[in-house]
Amino acid sequence: MASPRPLASAAEVAEACADDDLIVWAAQGMRPGVRAWALGDAVAVASPGASRRDRLAIRGSAKCALPLARYALAEAGPTYRPFGDAELVRAISAGVEGLTEAVGFSWMVTRSAPPPRGEAAGDGEAGWLRPRADPEIATLLADANPSSYAVPGVERVSRWAGVRDVSGELVVVAADAWSAPTVGLMAGVATAAPARGRGLAERVCRFVTRALVAEHGRAALMVDDWNDSAIRLYERLGYARRCVAANRLGAG
Repeated sequence: MASPRPLASAAEVAEACADDDLIVWAAQGMRPGVRAWALGDAVAVASPGASRRDRLAIRGSAKCALPLARYALAEAGPTYRPFGDAELVRAISAGVEGLTEAVGFSWMVTRSAPPPRGEAAGDGEAGWLRPRADPEIATLLADANPSSYAVPGVERVSRWAGVRDVSGELVVVAADAWSAPTVGLMAGVATAAPARGRGLAERVCRFVTRALVAEHGRAALMVDDWNDSAIRLYERLGYARRCVAANRLGAG
């Protein structure tokens, strides 16, 4: 088999991967520090700090992806985590010495803005928050979504949207975070416990999704497979679900 060839631009990555939204997102417009390679029908992108992880996004047949993963991990280093379709990442886990067992979750994407929806009276509209709201956002996340990768002040968490209740308290948030030029990413969704069941998470996610599709052409997100209510919400907004997985070298 031939040696992997480097991909130097976002356009080369998009062409090599048939515009696969996960791979294109990982490339982050080939910002400084991102590296990419192709081998046969496989493409791998080493993306530092993508959603707070050094990710090695990979796609292709196992025949080509396995040697490409070995090559890319040797080039990029042990902090990088193979990330891609669940079946492929599990094959890589079995075929690359030192990788941990693959952990599954879902990648969801839409190319269509969700249609407007009439909102119930009694709470505020969704909108972008000003930086002075960061302490409120951090408090809400600590209470309602403490495992969120997106938090105020983290690099490339670009902006936050939210809804306030009739008293002015911030009760739901979502972030535009680690977006790539042609794939916007939504993260950091959280709803205060007393405000749940009123459709406010859907309100803010609808707002952010419409903005990301308008600005990037696609909106994507990552969600745990056990979170059925969130998955149903995102499917109502038009997101399609893709089973993915990630793993890493060693026990760190």
